[in-house]
Amino acid sequence: MAENSSRSLQDPPGSAPDENEFPSGYPPNICEDVPGQKFLCSNCNNILKKALQTLCGHRYCSACLTWIVRNNKNAICQKCKEEDPNTLGEESLLAEERAFGDAAINKEISELRVHCVTLGCSWSGTMKDFEEHQSLCEYALIPCHTGCGHVVMRRKLADHLENGCVNNVTVCQQCQCSLASSEGQEHSCEGSLCKEQKPVQTETASKEKGSKEKIQEHQNSAVAAHMLLLLQHMRQLQGTLCSKGLSPRPELNLKSAGKSICDLQIPAGLQFSRDPEMDWFPASSSAPEDESGLQQLVREKVISELENKLHVFENIVAVLNKEVESSNLEILAFRRQSELDQNIAELHRCLTQKDAGLSSLHKSLLFSEQASYDGIFLWKITEVARKLQDSVTGRTVSLYSPAFYTAKYGYKVCLRVYLNGDGTGKGTHMSLFFVVMKGDYDALLPWPFRHKVTFMLLDQNNREHIIDAFRPDLTSASFQRPVNEMNVASGCPMFLPLAKLQSPRHAYVREDTLFLKCIIETN
Repeated sequence: MAENSSRSLQDPPGSAPDENEFPSGYPPNICEDVPGQKFLCSNCNNILKKALQTLCGHRYCSACLTWIVRNNKNAICQKCKEEDPNTLGEESLLAEERAFGDAAINKEISELRVHCVTLGCSWSGTMKDFEEHQSLCEYALIPCHTGCGHVVMRRKLADHLENGCVNNVTVCQQCQCSLASSEGQEHSCEGSLCKEQKPVQTETASKEKGSKEKIQEHQNSAVAAHMLLLLQHMRQLQGTLCSKGLSPRPELNLKSAGKSICDLQIPAGLQFSRDPEMDWFPASSSAPEDESGLQQLVREKVISELENKLHVFENIVAVLNKEVESSNLEILAFRRQSELDQNIAELHRCLTQKDAGLSSLHKSLLFSEQASYDGIFLWKITEVARKLQDSVTGRTVSLYSPAFYTAKYGYKVCLRVYLNGDGTGKGTHMSLFFVVMKGDYDALLPWPFRHKVTFMLLDQNNREHIIDAFRPDLTSASFQRPVNEMNVASGCPMFLPLAKLQSPRHAYVREDTLFLKCIIETN
């Protein structure tokens, strides 16, 4: 008795990726016009990003394909399953090495007109400039890089760092105090050498005191004043000792003090104003010889230090030049290696395509050699034990025979066997089905298909063949003219008990091989 049965291949394990788990395609709502179906990823349904085309002809984002292959064993193209689950084949298996970059569709996508969907932004352009704009969009919300936890518009990040960020802290170079950004302008440092004699400051100058740059500028510009303060203190100390009848120590002698002043690195050519209490330190041409000598010592000291620093800088520049030369050599080697890698990748892609083409040609040649044109077909199935195990585990639940014909210009058909059973025979019987395929001469043939079909499992001892037959149900879709590559299979779900298939009393399987025969009455 005829019984219809259809079955799709098992879905691969895994689940859809979380939206933050990998960078999927571009959202379609950024396009000025509704994007065509060819621009959409077969997985995330967004606009393709770094499009790859698989052997079955469908397109995926590079990241989507990587995710699917990583999270699914024996991943199958979802589009192929949606279009026709009965025609799934080797081409529908997904693997990164079996896909290649689709340069044509990537070029078309790069020219799509898009606009920024961030609230307040009016930018528009082409897709190839979209990612660059995303990294520069002033209206985009970004987290503060100090780790304070705030998310602000890119355009307002500077104001946040200056006025609101609790982690934006600087250290005063004088007193080593930690200052928040809002405290820097108000900080009044007491760690300077000139704290004993503070000049009268304007309101503006007092606000700038806490600035690191202003402190450095003050230190550079007030060297002379600091020297005068130090010499005045030494002068007072010397006078105090003399008034008490004590001899000053050698290090308090003015000449020694002059040598100590040389250690302050006063810039050459520095001129001081006359102090009425220190007539030994004038800046005019009538200065005593010892003061001119003091200035000469200062100049020589500064020149010596500058020469030492120049020598150090020359050594640093020499080292940097060597590092730059070494970096240039590394960059050149990297570029050469990158070009070589690209060439290897292109060759690998070409070889993969050629291998796929050769595989397809080999299948076509094999089918041509096994094809029958008289309605009688003998199917030899080898490695039965392994294929039965694959059917039990679900790895390969069914097998298709090569196509054969009822006549040279007749119906194109094939067989489909479930070694571990299907439907009512699953797990207990071997199921055998008959499939009507789309042929080259269907337009000239009468429909529905109405020829009697006989199945045989041959006993290799020629004693007890298993035989079953049926006539087509003319109302069934399985025997109408095919619209797709194959109609739904129809046949015998309980063709043979599995216990009898493997019984040593019979020779249905010998040397891990069995033979199935199909006879179609063409009269």
